Amino acid sequence: MEDPSCSSGQHIAKHTGGKTYLFGDCCYRTAQISTLSNSIQMRPHTEENPHECDECDYSAAWKTALDQHQAKHTGEKPYVCETCGYKTAHKYKLSRHLRTHTGEKPYMCGECGYRAALKSTLSRHLRTHTGEKPYKCGECGYKATRQFTISQHMRTHTGEKPYKCELCDYSAVNRSTLDYHLKAKHNGEKPYMCGECGYRTAHRPNLSKHIRTHTGEKPFKCDQCDYSAVSKSNLENHLKTKHTTVKPSICGECGYRTAIKSHLTQHMRTHTGEKPYTCDQCDYSAARKSSLNRHHQAKHSGENLQTQVQESYILP
Repeated sequence: MEDPSCSSGQHIAKHTGGKTYLFGDCCYRTAQISTLSNSIQMRPHTEENPHECDECDYSAAWKTALDQHQAKHTGEKPYVCETCGYKTAHKYKLSRHLRTHTGEKPYMCGECGYRAALKSTLSRHLRTHTGEKPYKCGECGYKATRQFTISQHMRTHTGEKPYKCELCDYSAVNRSTLDYHLKAKHNGEKPYMCGECGYRTAHRPNLSKHIRTHTGEKPFKCDQCDYSAVSKSNLENHLKTKHTTVKPSICGECGYRTAIKSHLTQHMRTHTGEKPYTCDQCDYSAARKSSLNRHHQAKHSGENLQTQVQESYILP
């Protein structure tokens, strides 16, 4: 007669891939019970790290982990992508990189079917469903789903614009804004057109924002009041002007204060008389882009608009 315990063990092996022995603390499985008592396998739980780096105070449970760490000191990157030459010190990073060529996206969102190549990317995506924004600006309270977004946002407070145009003196807070500038100002390329009014732009997201001026849609909601905006940048401006008392930008002529540096730049034109925004269809010029947009709407609404109509803030 067949041993019931043997039969049960063989059946469980079908579901566990032959690894019938389970360590309860972390769900680690193994095919041999002796492995559970192996001191090497238990190191993650005992915090034993016998392999020490002779360059710094790093230590590891396994020699392979130490070998990978030491690549930080040697600069060695033995794993190379045959398609583009990308190099890395870690095999798992090469595996992740290869997905950029194969298009493989193994991580899927259970809510909407979105797929991602990296688990971390899926985790960020899930926040669009949960509304979680764990990263917060210490200056104005602005919240974001990514630390990278906060880092870029902080430049609106510091005035830092590290991305420089090679063709003129323009600079931007991020690469995408510089790319937009290059297409709009130096290439003249504007392939995206509004079917309602003929507005053209170099970027699809700008067209999506512009269309909201026709539909009235305002998808960006303030989490501190009932304000909503057509664009993320307008919501950020709202947070700075309405939900913070910090106004570091000051006019030396009249003492006007603002939380937004670009608002001070616009305000200064009330003293200098500068009107840098000119209409390409008549001799009208304005101190602010929003004024030029209103001029286009009022005077040339039946013609091919060249500037985007967006909501704006009224400055003194």
